[in-house]
Amino acid sequence: MTATTSYPRTPVKLPAAAPAATGGTFSPARLARRAVTGGATLLWTAIVIVPLYWVVVTSLRDRADFLSTSPLAPPADPTLANFRTVLAGDFGTYLLNSAVVTAAAVLVTVAVSLMAAFVVARGTSRWSRWYFRLFLLGLAIPLQAVIIPVYLLIIRMQLYDSLLAIILPSAAFAVPITVMILVSFLRDVPHSLFEAMQVDGAGEWKQLFALALPLTRPAIVTVVVYNGLQVWNGFLFPLILTQSNERAVLPLALTLYRGQFGIDVPATMAAVVLSTLPILLLFVLARRQLIAGLTAGFSK
Repeated sequence: MTATTSYPRTPVKLPAAAPAATGGTFSPARLARRAVTGGATLLWTAIVIVPLYWVVVTSLRDRADFLSTSPLAPPADPTLANFRTVLAGDFGTYLLNSAVVTAAAVLVTVAVSLMAAFVVARGTSRWSRWYFRLFLLGLAIPLQAVIIPVYLLIIRMQLYDSLLAIILPSAAFAVPITVMILVSFLRDVPHSLFEAMQVDGAGEWKQLFALALPLTRPAIVTVVVYNGLQVWNGFLFPLILTQSNERAVLPLALTLYRGQFGIDVPATMAAVVLSTLPILLLFVLARRQLIAGLTAGFSK
């Protein structure tokens, strides 16, 4: 017989079972915080959505339906007559004026701000820092505080009651914040890229349009959408610097519709809906670049 040797066996320790979930996860305090957060979210959603819903629903009512039914009830017989009434008037002229003013003001703003931001970001002298501080100082000047000097300046330049009278001040007040955003992007571009272009013989203009412009495209789209929204909704400059209906833009023209239609609120709401469609289309087309610009520029 062969002798067998027995070895002591080491007991295997099994991993301890996870402790059972306690009632702390669903404590009353946590449930109360969640309830407050959910209630605040629903309240904010209602504050945003309900006015938009009311505008759209009202634009689809006729005058009798608007006066006889609840404001938030769906229209019993939806109609596009209000939109036809608005389009049959001078809405096309107001829309064209707003489009020209917005496009021109944004173009001037981006062109001037990009060159200024390039000088500030690439400059090595102390003057470039002073330039940047000067632009930042423009953020502290409220538009309402200088409307009288702007009005007198437009009169002296003989630009009163013209679209150029709206374009130039709108672009001037949009330059400071645009420069600030573009400078933050240009400072993140590696200096080695500019130095490589300099070695290849590229001048300042070549570096600006061949390198700085493509790399700052998300920031440019961001400022285009932001400034376009500000100029499109601008009311004070058109009110003070224009007079005739032929030079009226959409925000100012909405007050004319209120007088034109009297108490025809559905027609006025139809004009409001039509005036928001172009800027909404711009946001939809540029939403990806806009989100990229915001996340890249403000999260650093």
